[in-house]
Order: sequence, then structure tokens, then C-alpha cells
Amino acid sequence: MPGTFSQLYIQIVFAVKGRQSLIAEKWETELYKYITGIITNKNQKLLAINGMPDHIYIFIGLKPSCCLSDLVREIKKASNEFINNKGFLKSKFEWQKGCGAFSYSHSAVDNVILYIQNQKEHHRRRSFKEEYKEFLIKYRIEHKDEYLFDWIE
Repeated sequence: MPGTFSQLYIQIVFAVKGRQSLIAEKWETELYKYITGIITNKNQKLLAINGMPDHIYIFIGLKPSCCLSDLVREIKKASNEFINNKGFLKSKFEWQKGCGAFSYSHSAVDNVILYIQNQKEHHRRRSFKEEYKEFLIKYRIEHKDEYLFDWIE
């Protein structure tokens, strides 16, 4: 029987609105499980999820029938509602507009998973801003700094 065969690995990165450190350690696992459910219900394969109080990394195996921007929009919308409905914060939670999406070959999958799993250790040595700009340069993505995330200095 003919079929569609693909190997699409995408790392998604997005930040809390205003780059505020709002994702608390005491409920981040619950948030990650919720996002995992969204991805699974959209028939995509979650490979890794982790983050910091002000941003999140999601690594997926993406099916070609999935529109990445629709998936990210759904993850952000549903997780906003989840966080706000759970009352994790006294104020309203929102993700910043936009995201980063970076593709990888199959040979890089294990390294990307390890990288995402070790985010807290990694960010002791490098800021998110440094890391994100490095991604853009490494992947030769043209950009203007004023269109990047709002950085808290």
C-alpha cells in the first residue's frame, strides 16, 4: 500500500510575554504534560519538552500534513487557557507573539533531545538572548533585532 514517508524534526522555541519569569518549577511539569497532550492529540510525535521560567523548548517529529504555525498557535492558545484556568498565577499569563522553529537531521535527534533536557544547566552558562541569536546566525535566518522577543535587560 502506498504511503507518505517523512523525517521532519523541528525544535520550537517561544517565550513568555515580556520575557517575564512566570513558569514556576512547582507547576512546569503539569504544563509540559498538558502541552504533550496537545501535540499527541494533533497526531505529532513529541521528542522532548523543557524550558526555563521565561521560555520553552519543544522538539517534535512533524508529519508533513501538519501546518507548523497552526500547531504552535494551538499549543500557545490552549496552554494560555490552561495556565489561567488553573490559577497558577495571580495575573494573566500570555506567551509572546512569534516563535523560533529550527529543523534537524535524524543524526542530530539524540543531541537535540539531550540539549533540551539539560536546559537549566545550559542556561547557567549562556543567556536565552545569546542562545537565540546564535540559532538565528547558525541557521542563516535574516532578522532584525527589533522583531525578536522583548528582552528584559
